[in-house]
Amino acid sequence: MKFFTEYLELINKEIENNKFSSEPTELYEPLNYMLANAGKRIRPVMTLMACDLFGGDKKLAIRPALALEYFHNFTLIHDDVMDEAPLRRGKETVHKRYDLNTAILSGDALLIKSYQFFEQLPAELYKTCTSFFSKTAIEVCEGQQYDINFETQEEVSFDEYYKMIEYKTGVLGACAFKIGAVISKASEENTELIYQYGLNLAKAFQIMDDYLDVFGSQENFGKKVAGDIYENKKTILYLLALEKGSKEDIDELKYWYSNKTRSIDKIFAVERIFKRLAVDEIALELVAKYNTISFEYLEKIEVEKEKKQPFYDLSNYLLNRVQ
Repeated sequence: MKFFTEYLELINKEIENNKFSSEPTELYEPLNYMLANAGKRIRPVMTLMACDLFGGDKKLAIRPALALEYFHNFTLIHDDVMDEAPLRRGKETVHKRYDLNTAILSGDALLIKSYQFFEQLPAELYKTCTSFFSKTAIEVCEGQQYDINFETQEEVSFDEYYKMIEYKTGVLGACAFKIGAVISKASEENTELIYQYGLNLAKAFQIMDDYLDVFGSQENFGKKVAGDIYENKKTILYLLALEKGSKEDIDELKYWYSNKTRSIDKIFAVERIFKRLAVDEIALELVAKYNTISFEYLEKIEVEKEKKQPFYDLSNYLLNRVQ
């Protein structure tokens, strides 16, 4: 996607220009390591996309776009600590490469740095953007806590799961679009529509993430496959299996999910149940459902139709990841 490459070049250049060189190096070196292990930079791209969609100034939006990227990486550093994850994007996580205390402290510094990227905005935009950014940030923390709760919570409803993924994953992507729209001074209606587009696209993305965690390859997925099963995470696959399974299936699933074991037998047993009940296929249907909903919001935005094409391309790019 040519448009994506162009945005990415702008973002990477700005990250390089803001590379950490302060002391102590023990605090800042892990941040450079994390940011160099690039990932897709989806959220800052979203901010620039929304800015362009509504005719805004990308030069004004580029640093707030970096705020989204820095904040996202802060959450990943801390998520990996909480999950005891060994890999992130195919490389050692920060706490594995350095140490636990350094990962926590460096993550905190990255969070603070993310707020500093809003400081060059005009006063009115600064207040609006940072206020919404803070609202989003606390929702992300709430979503993470729900996710942690689910590991030991015996019963998790679909409504609880959807709220968790909306907060943990959905709101940050939607926030990225909204900040781009706000900086471009889009109408309140269009700003809300692009937010809802992002929210539903992110839901589809997270369900796909749940699917790929079990049925993707580590080489292409960049994380330890079946990590959610190891950590007893109540993903969409697990909830669907409880809904579709026999008493024997449910009893076996609950047995395995009551033990935080690293046994390969657990992985094989759970995967076998998932496949037998075809919950992988149902999950992909849900991905398509939320993608369709996101398009319905996109279609209502009052701009020229051709300007929306990059958003359709982005959805296809995110939801057709290599398995």
